[in-house]
Amino acid sequence: MAAVPSTKAAPAARIDEFEEQTYRKVVRRLLPVLLLCYVVAYLDRVNVGFAKLQMLDDLGLSDTMYAIGASAFFWGYFIFEVPSNVFLHRYGARFWIARIMFTWGLVSMALAFVGPLAHFAHVETATMFYALRFLLGICEAGFFPGVILYLNYWFPAQRQSRVMSGFLIAMPVSLMLGGVVSGWLMDHTAGLFGYQGWQWMLLIEGVPSLLTAFVVYFSLDDGIDRANWLTAQEKKLLAANLQRESAHKTARFGSAVRDPRVWLLVAILLTFNTGFYGLAFWLPSIIKATGVHDPLHIGLLTAIPYGVAIVATLANAAHSKKTGERRLHAAIPALIGGVGLIMSAALAHHVVWAITFLTIATAGILALMPIYWTFPGQLLSGAAAAAGIAMINAIGNLSGFTGSMITAVAKDLTGDINNGTYALGACLLISCVLILLVPRTMLAQAASNETGGSGRETARADKRAKQAEHA
Repeated sequence: MAAVPSTKAAPAARIDEFEEQTYRKVVRRLLPVLLLCYVVAYLDRVNVGFAKLQMLDDLGLSDTMYAIGASAFFWGYFIFEVPSNVFLHRYGARFWIARIMFTWGLVSMALAFVGPLAHFAHVETATMFYALRFLLGICEAGFFPGVILYLNYWFPAQRQSRVMSGFLIAMPVSLMLGGVVSGWLMDHTAGLFGYQGWQWMLLIEGVPSLLTAFVVYFSLDDGIDRANWLTAQEKKLLAANLQRESAHKTARFGSAVRDPRVWLLVAILLTFNTGFYGLAFWLPSIIKATGVHDPLHIGLLTAIPYGVAIVATLANAAHSKKTGERRLHAAIPALIGGVGLIMSAALAHHVVWAITFLTIATAGILALMPIYWTFPGQLLSGAAAAAGIAMINAIGNLSGFTGSMITAVAKDLTGDINNGTYALGACLLISCVLILLVPRTMLAQAASNETGGSGRETARADKRAKQAEHA
């Protein structure tokens, strides 16, 4: 006998399809602009690692001076990040993100003239280098947590892993393309109009930040209510989903500061970002230490790890969304990243093996990031989200100091840059352990509400949530 179709299934299916179409519409509108912003941001943040290949000799700076300057960025970032995110929450993402991008573009370009600026200000070249890096951190402070907060204005936590992966994929893309572009510019502009290749590279790569600021200002909306490209029904759906989820979150900043889970998230970010920034700032130098000296060749080799990381990041986020699992999808990549860094140092003098394990390490580190950045949004909302996410990112990004200094100190003490890589790998292993300490109950709500949560998939997610509550 033929099965009788359910009268309730069809309306539910229509509602699910409408919801999916609405979120796809939001992604298509927001993600390309945010992706462009982050590509430009990381290009300006780490191109100093390529400039280092030439600028140290030109400016008379040591490796330690470089490490101090590279890390000075993060002190400015740390001090001004929470106020920046509060201003974004108060004055709107469109204006504030555009302001951030324009000012950091100007300072990034000013780094090309660090020598003349030092002479004009009657200070040491190293002092001016430190000051400009610190100022760059001030200007960029709030960009990344601001975007994370902005995504929380639109997407509930269970939808964020895919959106985060789409946004954070900009990081390996910018590092992959940035290495090739930076190497090519340094090779082909050296001596043009009397400027060195590293100066032209900093000048040219600062221009996209200025242009993207105008793109942000004229294309982003501050929130659901101001999005004229959404229908009233679409706005109602998006707002209802966020309101339903906010009941399970901490909404006051004071409560967030006292929550040990927030500090656990800080510790996780601090450890895995130490490995990442140590790798990002020193990867060109690590590759150079294997015997490769041409800037373009170094740029091409740095593109390999980041290219593989793009695939790993997307695959890990997709599988996490499919299964509704979060912790292991962050912990296992951290483990892989740590082991990869340690093995790359152990085989540093074998170029092929060193690049292979650096590739494995980079893929692991970057694959865990979009999963990790769904954790704060599952815990915080409202004012607590604005300041709490900024606080987590601000303290965690002091890893830019630890990551750059660990490698510099190890090289100064032992004469071998790769000894610092062992310490960076150990940081990733510690991060893996910390991720496994994240309470399952904290992530249970997101699992039970996983996108597409109807039928058997919702039943499986509800079962996982109940199991987590009894764990």
